[in-house]
Amino acid sequence: MCKNMDWSPFPSHPTIASSKRRHRLKHSKVQIYRLSRKRWEENMKKDMELMNLKLYLENKSIIEENEKLRKKATLLHQENLALMSEYQKKFPHLDRFSTTLLLLLQQKH
Repeated sequence: MCKNMDWSPFPSHPTIASSKRRHRLKHSKVQIYRLSRKRWEENMKKDMELMNLKLYLENKSIIEENEKLRKKATLLHQENLALMSEYQKKFPHLDRFSTTLLLLLQQKH
């Protein structure tokens, strides 16, 4: 009778033992790959969220700057209209084009 009775009928058979080892190695490699991929995906998600936040903040500051410039442009336009009106009152015989030229020439001097 055999004294060494394992659960396997061929405990020392090299093919079965190596097959189990390969299966375990393959299984653990798959698990490591899945964990690595999952970590990579999580890191990518965090990186994308951070990039989106930075872009959002940059866009917000650009929009705020744009609003400031738009208000400034509106004020300059109103000032321009007031000056044009003033010059047309002083020189009623000049047309709009001539008045604009006169204004530009006076600004250069």
